[in-house]
Amino acid sequence: MIEQLWPTITAVLVLLAVAVTVLTLAGVRHRWAAGVAVFRGALQLAAISFILAGVITDPRWVAVALAVMFSVAAVTATRRIGWTLTRFGIVAGAMAAGVAITLAVIFLTGALEPSARYALAIGGIVIGNAMTAVTLAGRRTAQSTAGRFPEVEGWLALGATPRQATLDIAREAVREALIPSTDQTKTTGLVTLPGAFVGAIFGGVSPLEAGRFQIVVLAGIMAAGAVGATIVAFTLAPTLMLPADTVRRMANRNQAHSATRS
Repeated sequence: MIEQLWPTITAVLVLLAVAVTVLTLAGVRHRWAAGVAVFRGALQLAAISFILAGVITDPRWVAVALAVMFSVAAVTATRRIGWTLTRFGIVAGAMAAGVAITLAVIFLTGALEPSARYALAIGGIVIGNAMTAVTLAGRRTAQSTAGRFPEVEGWLALGATPRQATLDIAREAVREALIPSTDQTKTTGLVTLPGAFVGAIFGGVSPLEAGRFQIVVLAGIMAAGAVGATIVAFTLAPTLMLPADTVRRMANRNQAHSATRS
């Protein structure tokens, strides 16, 4: 193990140097973020490796580990979108719905054995990818609503509700958020060999069994991402970037129009 450590450290440092150098030459801001991310990842992987060695067979500790993963993922996604307690509740709820539905289908259908080992493995993968989909959906919704605000305001002026005025924006945000997962799934085996597949083979599993596990993982990622991204986009779009006074003014105007017609 020790003999393999120094080549690993050397490779990581060289790769980080390449990344930082390229970003520096390109004038990209926050060019050290990649290095900080890898450093944090290394520390976290070292810690989780020691922890999981003692808890991977205990369902109670696996549940605790998944809860910690989920909490960190929800906080991270919310911070990327713009932190408020309300948005955290929306993000956490969206991710919980996607992850719960996905894991329930996987284990209730018997696609995977309902064991602590599989729960930890696929739970961590699904949570991480749900976080990515929710983050992309939320950020895309915010950017599109801000960029297309004259269009949104026009719909509001015509009597549309905030949800109706941002409907197309939410739909587009969901589609954009799922592009990475969709492309990964479409190109699996042709462009990339996913980590779960390769890891299973390195662990001694047959290629057919590894492939079976991987397709379940990919389907789970798509399902959790679709549920989470849809909930976040359609919930946040009506108010994410709309000025509060504009929303209230338009809502009051619509109510007045409704009262007049009645």
